[in-house]
Amino acid sequence: MKKITIVVLICGLFSINLQAQTEKPMHEIHAAMIYNFLKYIQWPDDGGTEFVVGVLGEDNVFNTLKSYYDGKPKGSKKYAIKKLSDISEASTCAVVYIGKNRSKDFENVKNAISGKSILTITDSFNLGKKGSCINFKVIDEKLKFEINQASMSSANLKVAGQLASMAILI
Repeated sequence: MKKITIVVLICGLFSINLQAQTEKPMHEIHAAMIYNFLKYIQWPDDGGTEFVVGVLGEDNVFNTLKSYYDGKPKGSKKYAIKKLSDISEASTCAVVYIGKNRSKDFENVKNAISGKSILTITDSFNLGKKGSCINFKVIDEKLKFEINQASMSSANLKVAGQLASMAILI
């Protein structure tokens, strides 16, 4: 019974009805979902003291992540939310969020981080199929997300079954 309650609770966190957007702006929903994704993904231990989340584009998502999560603990590390001004900075992050307004840069980011344990999160049509680890997608007026299993595997990231069960798997 406890497992069912947890799964129902998690589903509520990740299935957002867009009609309820009047309560929260989309950038706040994206920031909350990004933060929740990170609880269900495991990175190889790389040492260091910071868990860097880089944002390319989407100033509102960056500002929300920065104000809500910057400096908060993540295990033995602390979140460091950084605005990326150049694609080359992506290789210094654990997570790179590429906003819709910078989706044209996805291939360059993907090439810059190839072979590294970096989670890419995008918000553009078809970027999940093009290799983004997680991509936001609207279906029937609900915000959903895709997980590209091959991209996760090549980045050496492990996804908890609870998160994978709520995703559209590619």
